[in-house]
Amino acid sequence: MDDLSLAELESRCQQRGLRFSANLRDILEALIAGPDHPDAETLHQWLRSRGRRVSLTTVYRNLSHLVAAGVVSAHHFGSSKARYEITAAHDHLIDISTGKIIEFFEPSLNALEEKIAARMGYRIVRKRVALYAVPIE
Repeated sequence: MDDLSLAELESRCQQRGLRFSANLRDILEALIAGPDHPDAETLHQWLRSRGRRVSLTTVYRNLSHLVAAGVVSAHHFGSSKARYEITAAHDHLIDISTGKIIEFFEPSLNALEEKIAARMGYRIVRKRVALYAVPIE
């Protein structure tokens, strides 16, 4: 959804104190160009299928660092496995009949959330919206 380049992500990592290694670069490239919202195992398989020599442990370790730094977000869309994506301002609609994850950004929804928080005396610093739906037939 948020078309960030690898150079922009490298800058984000450096600003947040992460050392930008070859493995970290490979994982970010996979999150940009690879499967949509992959779990760690899928990400590992995708990297290996492209000739990257990286262990599953290394994938998990780097994802953990990226999530802690706020560069990558981990989501649990109704399953025990975390699914990963580059951190960006958007919400998700999950088609529960197929498992497809659709990203969307709706300014009026964001404005309503801000209004509700303010009315209650708060300012939103982090949020996560996931709508679980089935196609209208």
